[in-house]
Amino acid sequence: MTTVVMDITRIEALHLRNLVAQFVDLLDQGDGQDPALARLTPDAYPDDVEASREFRGLTRADLLRRRTDDAGALLADLAAAGDVTDPASLDPEDALTEIVIVLDADRSAAWLRTLAALRLVLASRLGVVVEDDRPADDPRFGIYDWLGYRLDGLVRAVDEAVDGSAAS
Repeated sequence: MTTVVMDITRIEALHLRNLVAQFVDLLDQGDGQDPALARLTPDAYPDDVEASREFRGLTRADLLRRRTDDAGALLADLAAAGDVTDPASLDPEDALTEIVIVLDADRSAAWLRTLAALRLVLASRLGVVVEDDRPADDPRFGIYDWLGYRLDGLVRAVDEAVDGSAAS
């Protein structure tokens, strides 16, 4: 079994837990007109509107349920951060305390899918279609960039764990 050990500061875990909880709320609302949700359930047949509509009708609810389940796994893993409602109230030492999260292959996959989905939602809200669609110094992209950093780190850790287990 491949495991990944991820270190995250308590303040990062608290902020991520907040983002994931908002993501779950978005998924639960399931508004078919929301562009962010549409981006999470793209057209299967972009050249055939009717076939795309039918495919989405058959698969959308299950896909969003799986995304909710994945997000629930993250929320469970992030529970180790404690139950702080205002992360800004933490003293600096406590905020920077490292939390170790151990992920098996299934949990790593849930994290990867959820971080990528969160990034897609933010991209939709910020108007990002391709990476160059944003000014480099715009502070609104801080969370978007941080999620990309965490996603990239997790992809690398999973790759290393897979490569290491293959060599064993």
